[in-house]
Amino acid sequence: MMTAYELILKKRNGGELSKEEIESFVSKVVSGGIDDAQTAAFLMAVYFRGMTDRETAYLTDAMTRSGDTVDLSAFGSLSADKHSTGGVGDKTSLIVAPVAACLGLKIAKMSGRGLGHTGGTVDKLESIPGFRTSLSPEEFISQTEKTGIALIGATGNLAPADKKLYALRDVIAAVDSIPLIVSSIMSKKLAAGAKNIVLDVKTGSGAFMKTAEDACLLAEKMVSIGKACGRNIAAVITDMNKPLGHNVGNALEVVEAVNVLRGEKTGDLREVCLALASNMVALAKNMPISEAEKLCAEALDSGKAFIKMKEWIGAQGGDVRYLDNVSLFPETSIKYEVLSPRSGYISGMDAEKIGLVSVLLGAGREKKDDVIDPAAGLVLCKKTGEYVERGEALCTLYTNKTGIVRQAEKEYLDSLVFSDLRPEEIPLIIKTVV
Repeated sequence: MMTAYELILKKRNGGELSKEEIESFVSKVVSGGIDDAQTAAFLMAVYFRGMTDRETAYLTDAMTRSGDTVDLSAFGSLSADKHSTGGVGDKTSLIVAPVAACLGLKIAKMSGRGLGHTGGTVDKLESIPGFRTSLSPEEFISQTEKTGIALIGATGNLAPADKKLYALRDVIAAVDSIPLIVSSIMSKKLAAGAKNIVLDVKTGSGAFMKTAEDACLLAEKMVSIGKACGRNIAAVITDMNKPLGHNVGNALEVVEAVNVLRGEKTGDLREVCLALASNMVALAKNMPISEAEKLCAEALDSGKAFIKMKEWIGAQGGDVRYLDNVSLFPETSIKYEVLSPRSGYISGMDAEKIGLVSVLLGAGREKKDDVIDPAAGLVLCKKTGEYVERGEALCTLYTNKTGIVRQAEKEYLDSLVFSDLRPEEIPLIIKTVV
């Protein structure tokens, strides 16, 4: 068996690693049999030399089996999961899960918290008083069986190799390596046990993959590995050159999700959610996507999906009165309108910068242990492609932090590009990979 030194040297020199070599490396990472310096050296060798599809599959498999796995076999072909590669204003899980569960799917899902400019589904749900994001394994399966949905924070020992590797990738500037991204995402999804997986691969200024070409490549590799592991899988590539929807911030995003589920709001958020839910239903029920689209739209329009959301939230201890009456959510002490400095079209938005504005306001984390304010965030009045008059409101900032409004206003204005000409429209759904 190769030593860690020999394995790093082989990859540094462009060699292809065997299944046994990769399994040995992952095992040593989890057990502590290899130090951080050598692990970092290996990751940087992968960053520069890349991995073959076969190596990436071996790495994903080894990481999947590095810890616990969830057994959802009791749900047969109906277990389903979704994953987003991260964006701003992305509250799709709050809508997609109830829509899919209305149609008989079983959504047993683990989600993360927000970090940096991207929000986290767990944080959004915890803005609902009483909602429990920790369930015992028995409660997790039982609730999924009864209501069709259970959504919790990721367990401590699900793909532990990924936790160790990601922490190092983050500090050595090796995050944006496609083989390492693929193995990180897919190891967690495969360990989570769902038969049907839909990936929302974001691209644009607020996404990790800045170009559509890179997003397509990532999607194709993840779909290929999912299929090789016996899963039904699709990847929907969606635009993140502007925030999704209008609300950015935890309670604010719950309110917007409720408005979509109650049929009170249409637009880009509803469109993306229907695309994701339709692909999920089409995979699980082996039906044409056009038929799945009709069923999902009816679940939304009839109000059934909203009823399902309340059933799910109530089952996990959440106070459903907040869903029936969103004015119950606490408001911030400061509400500030950002006014347009000129007339013209908004021709561009830097969604990542807007996400960082929400962090500044208190809605997100710069470090993992930062405390968030569930009421903080911003509501967009105008988005890319819309015309605005000088002095008209561009957005409203919500915060309980004094002394930061002027900075937040400046940073928000810096995120916008104005033009006298209407910009060319970018498709919201760029491509679907199946």
